Amino acid sequence: MLSRRRALTMTTSGFGALGLAALGLGALPRGAAAAARGQGRIPYGACVRPDPLLAERDYRSLIQTHCQEITPEGGLFWGYMRPARDLYKFDFADNVLAFAEANEMTVRGHTLVWYGSMPDWTKSIRGADEAKRELTTHIEQVVSRYRGKIKTWHVVNEPIDDTKGEMPGLRPSVWLENLGEKYIDLAFRTAHAVDPAAELVINEYDVECAVGTQTKRREAYLKLIRDLVGRGVPLHGVGLQGHINAKYEIDRDGVYDFVTAVRSLGLSVHVTELDVIDDALPGPIAQRDAIVASRARDFLDAIFVAAKPSVIATWGITDRYTWVPIWYKRRDGLPNRPLPFDTDCRPKPLWNVIDYYCSK
Repeated sequence: MLSRRRALTMTTSGFGALGLAALGLGALPRGAAAAARGQGRIPYGACVRPDPLLAERDYRSLIQTHCQEITPEGGLFWGYMRPARDLYKFDFADNVLAFAEANEMTVRGHTLVWYGSMPDWTKSIRGADEAKRELTTHIEQVVSRYRGKIKTWHVVNEPIDDTKGEMPGLRPSVWLENLGEKYIDLAFRTAHAVDPAAELVINEYDVECAVGTQTKRREAYLKLIRDLVGRGVPLHGVGLQGHINAKYEIDRDGVYDFVTAVRSLGLSVHVTELDVIDDALPGPIAQRDAIVASRARDFLDAIFVAAKPSVIATWGITDRYTWVPIWYKRRDGLPNRPLPFDTDCRPKPLWNVIDYYCSK
């Protein structure tokens, strides 16, 4: 069975040499994104895939109509950008940025450092000197290219390991192996040095549900955040991915306490990759959609009671394109429905929840 990491990295493909501007795929009049910002809404964002953004008018229109921010899905992963040590591929991110600018949207940088989607050549990295050189060079190259254009970066993604025993530690990676836990400090300090105006965020999943393993991950995540702040690391925001497993209830008190603690440290809160994993839910669509929406409502409500997030973003926008069935395929053969719009780009109850909280 594929790992969750592999499921999240199998969706990347390139625009190729012909970009959005060359195809004449411009903006809606005045930009729906600008209009939404003028109404004082919390930005709604989604990650986007290159091929349907080019080829499918309904998908493109959905993004143009509802998004104020977009993220290139996989386009900034090392596995896509760095197929060889001395080769950088910027086409995916460049074209998403061009589309965003044409539609008066912002772009979120995801991600500079992640244990997943690493090219094979990185397996040969040995020792602190080489690891530091490769990590800092990558961050300097990428952040400098988009300085002033990508204003929010997920600098380190998913640093907490899956729970083993009482409390999870940091997740194994080439960076942890060669640099120790201070690889996180190095990544943030390097990004800040390149673009001091950029907002720098740490990002993590499985910290919102009422199940013991997620409680421990949330504790470990908060401890790491406090340690980083205590060491003077230029950390500005904390991401809650929100890949909600619908078979568990939301730990409303735990989420509230976590967000309250984050805000007490002077950090912003970001909902970065919201979707609801529905493989264990009943089959009937109306019943399933209602549970999916209720889980998202409980999650967002617990956050909002503590603090207003900077963004509410989903990992994808339509059920037509989602990582969920790769890893959480339903046993009854019915399609998964984790996102705010269905495969025909029609809004679902989940969208009503997101739209409500974006307008608060």
